[in-house]
Amino acid sequence: MRITRRSLVLSVALLAAGVTATANAAVDAALIAAAKKEGEVSWYSSLVVNQASRPIAAAFEKKYPGIKVKITSGTATDLLLKIMAEGRANSPRADVSHAGSGLSTLLKGDMIVPYIPSEAARYPAQYKDAKGYWTGQVVSFLVPAMNTDLVKPKDEPKTWNDLLDPKWKGKMAWAQQMTQGGPPGFIGATLNVMGQQKGMDFLRKFSQQRIVNVPANQRVVLDQAIAGEYPIALSTFSHHSELSAKKGAPIKWLKMDYVVGTVDPAFLIKNGPHPNAARLFLEFLLSSEGQAIFRSADYIPADPAVPASIPGLKPETGHFKAVFLPLSLVDADMPKWINIYNELFK
Repeated sequence: MRITRRSLVLSVALLAAGVTATANAAVDAALIAAAKKEGEVSWYSSLVVNQASRPIAAAFEKKYPGIKVKITSGTATDLLLKIMAEGRANSPRADVSHAGSGLSTLLKGDMIVPYIPSEAARYPAQYKDAKGYWTGQVVSFLVPAMNTDLVKPKDEPKTWNDLLDPKWKGKMAWAQQMTQGGPPGFIGATLNVMGQQKGMDFLRKFSQQRIVNVPANQRVVLDQAIAGEYPIALSTFSHHSELSAKKGAPIKWLKMDYVVGTVDPAFLIKNGPHPNAARLFLEFLLSSEGQAIFRSADYIPADPAVPASIPGLKPETGHFKAVFLPLSLVDADMPKWINIYNELFK
């Protein structure tokens, strides 16, 4: 298709006004031109810097010469507080960011601008927002993991009901994090899969197993299981077990009858200083090229066309069931799940 000067100018004008146009060659060219005119994109990222953030930035800058990626690194909580403070001061400095548990806070604070990336068309519905407020850049799965020195193959649990066996009493631990990636997320997934009555019956029985609450994150609990402090760690990230096992650690993650799936959503900050470069950068994050960098950094790509570095980490190739809870359900029911945790497990 021939791109005329008039269509290019019009497309640039639409992009500058924040209008999302149909994805075609003219719009693509206009977006690149507008992004290069801005010359920079500000990315707030909690990814591992040398492992992921810098390689992604370098690949983007190589593909789009003249556009510099300014990385602001920090924990997810620190970046959330920074974005909120800058937004309330009407001085947003970030263009693109990502967050799990902080997404709801940003949405409620009107800190995110909707944009439906063309790259997101092939992504499953549970990996993106229908209105374009976010699209998952990577996914994770919260699973039990067992110490293979302490748990013999014949005793390996296959289902959640297997963990009701008295032999596991006092021998399981999980991170005391009140998020979707912690016990409340497991409670919500259980109620979603089993239904309220059967789910609560199971949770009451499960609470009798005297699960150890560890005031730390999932990685710490997994490391404690590797060290032999507990035979089983609950709600740990499956890819962490795989990476540790590759280094010789006596750890194996368990698929069970269902596991909790979470999405790390990427999004555009409202009134960010470089809106066109932000759109282009988001498109890159979600492209097969960008997703391959996530894979090389040992994250699990959200793109269904890009396999994980270990194929078995994805449900479709690992043959396990992952439960993804809608954001609206998490927002509405998280307080209830925390109350159940406090009543039964604390």
